[in-house]
Amino acid sequence: MQTDIAYRLILASASPARRALLTGAGIDAEVIVSGVDESVVEADDAYTTSLALARMKARTVAANLPADPAALVLGCDSVLAFEGEVFGKPANADEAVKRWMAMRGKSGVLHTGHHLTGLVSGLQAEAVGTTTVHFADVTDAEIEAYVTSGEPLQVAGAFTLDGRGGAFVERIEGDPGNVIGLSLPLLRRLLADMSVPITSLWRR
Repeated sequence: MQTDIAYRLILASASPARRALLTGAGIDAEVIVSGVDESVVEADDAYTTSLALARMKARTVAANLPADPAALVLGCDSVLAFEGEVFGKPANADEAVKRWMAMRGKSGVLHTGHHLTGLVSGLQAEAVGTTTVHFADVTDAEIEAYVTSGEPLQVAGAFTLDGRGGAFVERIEGDPGNVIGLSLPLLRRLLADMSVPITSLWRR
């Protein structure tokens, strides 16, 4: 592995939760929002959709950056698979309410696509993190209050663990960071595939 290079990680995502996960892990990522039109990605399942969106975000940002052999661009995108449907962010409050009415007391599978691109090397690594989420049997009043808070409108599946929605998730099977939007163990493996130790990204 290359240990003598001061790598810099560029996060192709506007998600403050993803940036916070990296910061907490000792990685000060730069943020450049891709601005891609996510509606152009058409896939039949959440797994494929999440990876396609992550790949598009990373490659779009990388294509617009000056050459830097130490720069790595990370794209991530989360999508919930629930009873044969693919749930990204809800379009509006009514949709968020309907989703929660359907999801309460049941389970879904949250897929987060990760795509890593080396700006100069051209090396790429990608994978999908998968976590099963078991939702609490919340009341109508709790759903209305949660949607009114605005939080469900900003996140895939209309919920998140690192906010008010954490109280409405009974348990998960898998990496909690993946549900928040970025799996640190998966990022470590992708970096290793590109011969980059995650420790080389730690702030000094």
